[in-house]
Amino acid sequence: MNKRQAGKEAEQLAAAYLESKGFFIVDQNYFFERSEVDIVAYDGSIIVFIEVKMRSSLAFGAPEESIDEKKIQSIQKAAEAWIYERRMDGYPVRFDVVSIFQHKNEAPEIKHLTDAFR
Repeated sequence: MNKRQAGKEAEQLAAAYLESKGFFIVDQNYFFERSEVDIVAYDGSIIVFIEVKMRSSLAFGAPEESIDEKKIQSIQKAAEAWIYERRMDGYPVRFDVVSIFQHKNEAPEIKHLTDAFR
């Protein structure tokens, strides 16, 4: 499986997990210029922009540890564009991370980090 397929699989797994927790998925892989948001969902009345990270080894740290300041700025830029396009200024917004660790053929470990950054 290549990196793109693995990323798609991780996002599908994250979306199913979030839906099982009561989230309503409204968009996936939203791009604005060179910025992307993996999942956009509603948690009640809150618009949640979700970054999905998956790793099969912890040699370089947990999946969520790979989200640096540059990536945060990119997600925020895409989120602002998403809000602007839908005229949803003023709605409550949150940024979450879904971290997935799956070693070989083992069951994936999913962590949902709420309000991971601002």
